[in-house]
Amino acid sequence: IIEFMVQRNMEVLEEYEPTRSPNITKVFVNGVWVGVHRDPAHLYNTVLSLRRRNMISHEVSLIRDIRDQEFKIFTDAGRVARPLFVIDNDKRSSRRGELVLSKELVNRLEDDRELPPDLDPDEKKEKYFGWEGLVKSGAVEYLDAEEEETVMIAMTPEDLDISRQVQAGYAPPEPSTDQNARFKAPINTNVHTWTHCEIHPSMILGICASIIPFPDHNQSPRNTYQSA
Repeated sequence: IIEFMVQRNMEVLEEYEPTRSPNITKVFVNGVWVGVHRDPAHLYNTVLSLRRRNMISHEVSLIRDIRDQEFKIFTDAGRVARPLFVIDNDKRSSRRGELVLSKELVNRLEDDRELPPDLDPDEKKEKYFGWEGLVKSGAVEYLDAEEEETVMIAMTPEDLDISRQVQAGYAPPEPSTDQNARFKAPINTNVHTWTHCEIHPSMILGICASIIPFPDHNQSPRNTYQSA
């Protein structure tokens, strides 16, 4: 990774002169300061596209901290990550603002059901799409806790649609008066760019917290103790 970034105009630390470029972005790999870069946005987008095209491992974490002018890459073990849907923010795309998960990918998942159960491992690897196919196609992305701090996550695909309609000038829908309906947080109309979407709102919780019965009726410390 370090060699790749050096080829992308990263200056190694030994060649860096702080007095000449005091506001340059620092690049860290596994917590070690390895160099600096003058165009961190381009470097970040390049490495991110490689991860989403499965050219580097999906377990690599990419954190661009604009305020601290740092770009951090983590490849070490021990980082807990969770999956999220990816939103297409490519300015050249006709599906900008929508989920990367398309009908074509859903149809490929449906086709997996028709595969015979007695396939050879090589044939299954070639024909079976599955969850790994979603990850390799860039529709699903794994984020750890630190990378989550730098993204904008929509709660549901429905909230994403409402946000797009509000940006287009339509009025937001009226809140439901049904007392038995699921409680939904109000849409933040100030957010114009979402980067990811929850697969399901309950996936915010971990495994232990998910099995607590009626956690919304407990005091917050009770849920914390039971999840620890």
